[in-house]
Amino acid sequence: MPFFPSTPIAKLTGHTGPVHAVAYSSSPHTYLLTGSADRTIRLFNPSKAPPSSVAPASSAAYAPGLVTKYSAHGYEVLSIDVNAANDKFVSTGGDKTVFLWDVQTAQTIRRFTGHAGRVNRGVFGGEGDSVIVSGSFDGTVRVWDVRSTSYKPIMMFSDAKDSVTDVLVFDAEIVSGSVDGRVRSYDLRSGMCQVDVIGHPVTSLSVSKKGTECLVSSLDSTVRLMDRGNGQLLKAYRDDAFVNTELRVRSTLGFNDSVVVSGSDDGMVFAWVLLDGTVLQKFRHSEMREVKGKVDKKEKGNKDVVSAVAVCPSRKEWASAGGDGNVIVWGLDP
Repeated sequence: MPFFPSTPIAKLTGHTGPVHAVAYSSSPHTYLLTGSADRTIRLFNPSKAPPSSVAPASSAAYAPGLVTKYSAHGYEVLSIDVNAANDKFVSTGGDKTVFLWDVQTAQTIRRFTGHAGRVNRGVFGGEGDSVIVSGSFDGTVRVWDVRSTSYKPIMMFSDAKDSVTDVLVFDAEIVSGSVDGRVRSYDLRSGMCQVDVIGHPVTSLSVSKKGTECLVSSLDSTVRLMDRGNGQLLKAYRDDAFVNTELRVRSTLGFNDSVVVSGSDDGMVFAWVLLDGTVLQKFRHSEMREVKGKVDKKEKGNKDVVSAVAVCPSRKEWASAGGDGNVIVWGLDP
């Protein structure tokens, strides 16, 4: 049975709206960046925020472990991605704009505009993180040159018939997921586009370390592991208590691709064994406790949604971001 850390070791507070995005900094993965409906991005050092820390309801300024706050978005923040050098990150959201930030100065370096709807995801790609790839509600995937002075995209893909909810870059491929129920892989070397039909609106994508599998979340309360070579379904991850039918929820692979972790519409976080699909553990994010048996559905609500999860690449640690405005970091018993 794979190892899975289940002790809350930090509580990151201060956001005044649901947290839609959470990302670890690049190696040595010391920090966490969080993005919220309150239009702000916060940089935390989780080691400075004990699990017992609770922010006063009247003050969003009090936040143990808070290092810096980034303010430029005029609308909700939906995604964050950090470059390998740890000196820049990209954020996207309701502004229809892709923001490139300088970590130290907390200022935007570039703002790429052109999308006609909210930008659901932005990620680095290319050699030396030289490009940013974004996916939008407008149904397009756009590629932006970080080093160019031009503010126009260098490539655009408009094959999706509905909102593009997630994008990722692996080697010379761009993979996108859409509400039209398709996962599209664009091979930039051959110019070919491979389409895999999921059949339900796709909300998130994650690729294995080998690049041969893709984890796909969709609005039928199912997370699927797909073979990227032939589109075959390798494994489906479900549970009677797992609900994802309405909201954008992200899932991810973690701990050397041994575990699948996902949030849900109603405040639960689930972990499955990758190989056999059994549930390792399930947690209620807001109360920081493990749940066994049935879940009381009366407790669910939009404030309980867990829309983002992130697994630390170098430590036995992961984080869940909630509609309650808090991020819980889970790890080993102290």
